[in-house]
Amino acid sequence: MDTMLAGRFHLDSRKFAVEEVPIPVPGPGEVLIEVKAAGVCLSDVHLLDGSLIPLFATSDTVTVGHEVSGVIHTLGPDLKRGLAPGTRVTLEAGKTCGQCAGCVRRRPCTQMLTAGIDYDGGWAEYVIAREDTLIPIPDSLPFDQAAIIPDAVSTPYAAVVATAGVRPAQSVGVWGVGGVGAHNVRLARLVGAAPIIAVDPLTSARERALAFGADLALDPASPDFADQVRAATDGRGLDFAFDCAGVPTVREQAASVLGLGGSLILVGITPHPLTISEGLTFNYLSKQVRGHYGGFPESVSELVRLSAAGRLDLAPSITDHIPLVDAADAVNRLENKIGDPIRLILVP
Repeated sequence: MDTMLAGRFHLDSRKFAVEEVPIPVPGPGEVLIEVKAAGVCLSDVHLLDGSLIPLFATSDTVTVGHEVSGVIHTLGPDLKRGLAPGTRVTLEAGKTCGQCAGCVRRRPCTQMLTAGIDYDGGWAEYVIAREDTLIPIPDSLPFDQAAIIPDAVSTPYAAVVATAGVRPAQSVGVWGVGGVGAHNVRLARLVGAAPIIAVDPLTSARERALAFGADLALDPASPDFADQVRAATDGRGLDFAFDCAGVPTVREQAASVLGLGGSLILVGITPHPLTISEGLTFNYLSKQVRGHYGGFPESVSELVRLSAAGRLDLAPSITDHIPLVDAADAVNRLENKIGDPIRLILVP
């Protein structure tokens, strides 16, 4: 067999289809991964609907998917790590261009390439991965849970522990309790945030947030919304507000309930401009806005260790398993919130 199925997005026509393509061959420093599980992310939906534009696309057609786990199938030449076929791995969601001398990939940069957007990702039976993007996973960590770590979990993890630097007993608000926001709630609880206030217009999402560790779940349309936040924080307002929805109105509301020195953390992405209409009080209370994008390389390794140690059970995050050939249906389910999914998993 020298062909495979892959979910291909044609950038010029903006058409997506599961197609039969040649199985790629690993080059120097690369390995071929047999994909066991691939997550469906809202970023994938944004790519297909045109709201997310690849900045460094390497071709006119790309295999979608940046949340991937599997086993090493074939080794390419000139590998520097002691990798072996059959090793269970998850793949980091991106890689640097490799052009910056001395780059140690500690933080995102302007030349960070994203799998499934700028180069071929893992909605396929096989995928090529650069050896430095592979994170071994233990036998105790299921492939579906491992697949979502590099984005759905590592993005809010890095936002909580690095961009925000949340400390125990600091108050946190999370707007949008979907695939990323649900994990933002769990991770805020893991580091000791209190109280944790989840905000979502969907009743089911608010119920999920409470199950995932939120102390309070609010409807953003409630007429007494701000009063409820103040009451929950003893009148201080929030230390951190995480926008996991990428919606302008969310950012306005989140900024308005920050307390002294509070920070709005922009986790969700949107093509719309950032606007903060609040006036003098924003300055007077020394509020801040911090941008955030994706996870950091160390985030994936740390989360794998936390999961393996039983500190983080990701089983509740897996909503359903869907055959790769039905990838378009998975996209539709996520885009239209059918069943209010956290993470849908494609299985080749």
